[in-house]
Amino acid sequence: MKSYSDKVHTWGRIWSVSALCALLSVPLLICVHMDVWPPMSGILKGLASVIPLYWTTSIAEVISYSPMLGAGGMYLSFVTGNIANLKLPCALSAMETAKVRPNTEEGEVITTISIASSSIATTLIITAGVLIFTPILPKITAPGSVFAPAFQQILPALFGAIGAGYFIKHWKISIVPIAAGILTLCFLPSLAVGPLIFVTVVSSLLGAHIMFKTKIV
Repeated sequence: MKSYSDKVHTWGRIWSVSALCALLSVPLLICVHMDVWPPMSGILKGLASVIPLYWTTSIAEVISYSPMLGAGGMYLSFVTGNIANLKLPCALSAMETAKVRPNTEEGEVITTISIASSSIATTLIITAGVLIFTPILPKITAPGSVFAPAFQQILPALFGAIGAGYFIKHWKISIVPIAAGILTLCFLPSLAVGPLIFVTVVSSLLGAHIMFKTKIV
């Protein structure tokens, strides 16, 4: 009998490859149906400008997210997307509520369930939102609307609410990664989210290790 971990990796690879094929099949089928193919020179030129950034981001995200999300959570997150904005905060909040630690068997189960539930809830909410708010959304998000400033602060409010709890409980450990993130953005203000998370995660681990060794925490 295969272990839980083996089954997770087996099905995770199957669905990852299936999702990749499904995504690539849309432009491919359009090209086949319309008999219109982009020139290879244009494709290579476009890829040359984005591949260096996305390769760096993808490697940094895998290294940064894996210890927190576990194998099952990683496969689900990379198939369904929106990791930093939704899946990661959801998984961290679920582990905090269940009082389990990342990179444990309990944490693996909790993150997998929470990310799966988040994906289902997101799909249902988006569907309902499209059907219900399509007529009024352009009005409340317009630059002159009184609600417009609120829509510009959704992500800061989300991460601020989640991070505040961790910062208050572990304020000594949070000093180093916060300082590292601020300094990184001062010198590289256009740095992508993936590499920035990698920098803060590494600095957090190093800072916590040094503080533990020096008995600061």
